[in-house]
Amino acid sequence: MSFSLITLSDPAKDHIAGILADHGPEAGLRLTLKKGGCAGMEYKLDIAETKPDGDDAVEEGAARLFIEPSAMLYLLGMHVDYEVTKLRSGFVFKNPNEVSACGCGESVELKPVDAVPAH
Repeated sequence: MSFSLITLSDPAKDHIAGILADHGPEAGLRLTLKKGGCAGMEYKLDIAETKPDGDDAVEEGAARLFIEPSAMLYLLGMHVDYEVTKLRSGFVFKNPNEVSACGCGESVELKPVDAVPAH
């Protein structure tokens, strides 16, 4: 049985594959967390031409997402979607580790996953 750190919706997979189409076969979209915003942390996406050492990878078809090691405990169980509305388009992060988010939706407060199961 395999377990994915992060799951991707079909629209997210399609959009990631489209972004990577102009890059080499080893390229992926790299997800990291950075400190910032009014809630404390922000999701950051960059293109990596190869998988950085130590990164975990979610690969589904042509969609390849690399996850920075220091972010793993904050992202476990997250679902990534991509939505298009009349006013915006972009990735939507549905993270069970999110404690709160700022009003503008640009930053979040996250708690790490508890490594010891509750009894």
